[in-house]
Parts: sequence; C-alpha cells; structure tokens
Amino acid sequence: MSLLSNASHRRFNPLTGEWVLVSPHRTSRPWQGQVEKTHDPDRPRYDPTCYLCPGNERANGERNPAYKGVFAFGNDFAALTPQASAEEIVQDGLLVAQSEPGRCRVLCFSPRHDLTLSRMTVPEIVPVVEAWRDESLRLGALDMINYVQIFENRGAAMGASNPHPHCQIWATHSIPNEAAKESERQGAYLAQNGSCLLCDYLALEQSLGERIVCRNDHFVALIPFWAIWPFETMVLATRHIGSFDDLTADEVGALAEILQRLTIRYDNLFETDFPYSMGFHQRPTDGAPHANWHFHAHFYPPLLRSATVRKFMVGFEMLGEPQRDITPETAAARLRDVSETHYLDKPTP
Repeated sequence: MSLLSNASHRRFNPLTGEWVLVSPHRTSRPWQGQVEKTHDPDRPRYDPTCYLCPGNERANGERNPAYKGVFAFGNDFAALTPQASAEEIVQDGLLVAQSEPGRCRVLCFSPRHDLTLSRMTVPEIVPVVEAWRDESLRLGALDMINYVQIFENRGAAMGASNPHPHCQIWATHSIPNEAAKESERQGAYLAQNGSCLLCDYLALEQSLGERIVCRNDHFVALIPFWAIWPFETMVLATRHIGSFDDLTADEVGALAEILQRLTIRYDNLFETDFPYSMGFHQRPTDGAPHANWHFHAHFYPPLLRSATVRKFMVGFEMLGEPQRDITPETAAARLRDVSETHYLDKPTP
C-alpha cells in the first residue's frame, strides 16, 4: 500500500474507463498561484436586486411569486429549447452535427438569499429533494427527453453568478457524454459480472472504511478511489435504485440529511462558503429498463489547500490526463476530522 501513499501512480476509474495520475509526494511544493475570495459574511436574507428572490423581476420582465419554499421556473436564457428542428449534417464523416432539443429549468432551494444547503435544516432540504424527483419525473415523461441532468454550481469560483441558493435542471434529447460513459461501463460490468458496479464498489469501500466521509441508513458519502478534484466526493445510494423516482420517503429524508452533513463538512474544512459543482447521475428516461444504473451524485470542489488556493485543470491535465497531489485517503481523513456543526454555529469563546 506504500504505492498509494508515497509514490506516483495511476488509478483507474471503472465508471468512465479513464485514468488519473496521483502524485502524493508533491503536496509540499510551494504555491504562488491565483487566490480566490470565497466568503461573503454580509449577504442579506433578501436582495432587492436579485432576480431569484421572491417578488423580484427577472430579466425577461416576469416577476417571481412571493414563494415561501422551493420555486421552479423555465430558464429565461435556456441553453436548450424544445423547438429545435430535427436536422443533421454529415460531411465526409468528418463534419457531423445534429439538432438537440430540450428544456432548461431553474430551481430555487429557498426564498432566503443568504442560505446554502449547508445552512438549511434537513426539513428545509426535503422539499428540494422532492422537487428534484418531481422535475425528473415530469421532464423525463416528455417524448423528446431521454435524460434529466440536475446540477448545482455553488460559488463564483465555479461560475455561479448569483449566490441565491438554486440549481439548474437540463433535460436533453441525447444522453450527455459523462452519463453515456457511465452507462456503458455499468452495462459492461453487469454483463461480465452479473452484478452492479457501484453496489460492488460501495461494498468494498464500506469494508475498507478509509475513504468514507459520512453515512446514514440509505446513503454513503465517500472520496472515490479515482477522485480527480482535491476533495471530490460521491454520494451513493446503499440500495440499488436507478433514479429519483425510485426513492422512498425514508430515502428522501436520508438524502436530504447526507447532503446537509457533507456540505457542512465542506464549509468547515476551510471555514468558508465552500464552492463546488454538484450533480446527480440517474438512469436515462428513454423507456429502457437500464438495470445497470445505480443512482449517485458527484461533488467536484476546486479548493486545494485553503479557502483561497484553487485547483485548475491545466497543462498535463488538459493534454495528457487528470493529476492530483492530495490522495483520496488523505482527503477523506481531513473531511472526516471536521465537525458536522457548522463553523458559524459554534459558540464564540
């Protein structure tokens, strides 16, 4: 095991079929790169200039209702539209393009401008999970939609221009690249082994324990063995389910709880509003059974050493393959070691 902790090595990602280079001996190198401002202690509960706050006008002239809980609406600047015509261009097999119809939605988690998942209670997060399930079911039932991707960009470092707690839901005709890779790999594993890739992987991780961050009766948050981002995590259902619509009432509550606990740990790690991109991967909605699919979420946070030092994907990572210095085992231990009481809620000495 000294290979994993002391020497440069590659780790294989069975979900995508790709490799990541791990260089644990580089953690002591000096840093003189860009720093990021990630904490805003003065964000108000309501911002009259925010286009996501209740009662405010959006860019298209529509006014938000005075909503009290979750609020979903069609994205005013949608990347996908349902009106895309069924066209395709193929020239000499080299220039290939095809139309891509779809729908884009925005889901506000709370009317409060100053909250994040880490600062919401579990009962406040439960309606968010229920809304994710409802949106997945409604959009996935449309004939032109074959995949529903739910994702949240948190923090300016991840391109979120508005700090109001919200996520996006993109429903696409095609299955996106990352989901397609995972679907192919999970299907190949099932055909070869007669079992679910992520069920077997989760059982192995739970037997080892060193990369587990936190868990409850229905979900486990862990650092994947093949993680690329410094404190990347996966949230895995302990039961073999394929999508949001398979969740029981108990699992809805458990998912809300594990998301709160994990995001609190993220904030506590560097005592900041921890930025990340997060998204759920679930089975396609094309009508096929997709028994190979195991419901899970990915968190990709960029912070490397502190609240101000950010990890970029550059150089060898763009031209060769992803590389990381902090091992997944070290990252998991650091997240386990922080409290699940948010640092802003701790009594002042």
